[in-house]
Amino acid sequence: MSTHNNHPFHLVDQSPWPLTGAIGAMTTLSGLVQWFHFYNTQLLILGTTITLLTMIQWWRDVTREGTFQGLHTYVVTLGLRWGMILFIVSEIFFFVSFFWAFFHSSLSPTIEIGSVWPPVGISPFNPLQIPLLNTAILLASGVTVTWAHHALMEGNYSQGLQGLFFTVLLGIYFTILQAYEYIEAPFSIADAVYGSSFFMATGFHGLHVIIGTTFLAACLFRHYYEHFSPNHHFGFEAAAWYWHFVDVVWLFLYLSIYWWGS
Repeated sequence: MSTHNNHPFHLVDQSPWPLTGAIGAMTTLSGLVQWFHFYNTQLLILGTTITLLTMIQWWRDVTREGTFQGLHTYVVTLGLRWGMILFIVSEIFFFVSFFWAFFHSSLSPTIEIGSVWPPVGISPFNPLQIPLLNTAILLASGVTVTWAHHALMEGNYSQGLQGLFFTVLLGIYFTILQAYEYIEAPFSIADAVYGSSFFMATGFHGLHVIIGTTFLAACLFRHYYEHFSPNHHFGFEAAAWYWHFVDVVWLFLYLSIYWWGS
């Protein structure tokens, strides 16, 4: 097959990773059901392993295409930008549903929960303790990822590496603190609509922090090997956009659920 073409689009080669990714997702979901009902994690571990291996190898292929083979032309990059923007918009509406449920329940608490918010018997978190510290951590991480971005655009390799390293470190620190907060929580997801809305909203945000940290860690690895240039670094830009989205969602979570809701 000829390698020459007269268009700027990237027609991807055949790849096994969509198939293995689907198998991994199906196995992971089946493993979650098995874990919830039978307390057996073997299938969950298998599904997670398949998914992780697929992610690593798929990302490796995309990195090769965009960095070494020159297949990510301006037109392709433009399409990737719009794809990332629309993905973040879909994530915004995903969290809107959680905020909708929270305010629907909190602004007009029903008689079943004592007609008060928080419901009778619920001891909410002090918003001036770990939640405030986590807010400061995420705001600081927003500064460090912006620092890394500007360093990258200016061709400053060492400062870009430092900014990315501190951002990943702050993301891990946030996750550790949130895990500690969950362990020490005086209520559970089964405690009325307050527990459900709290753990669904903050839990999915925590999952997004883990995903964003992984995204930035991959960018740190790529930056270390000099995959990015001042004019060609959309992989990093996408990670930075996603991280800023995570920051903004947390600010809304902190103000509404931790501060106002308590």
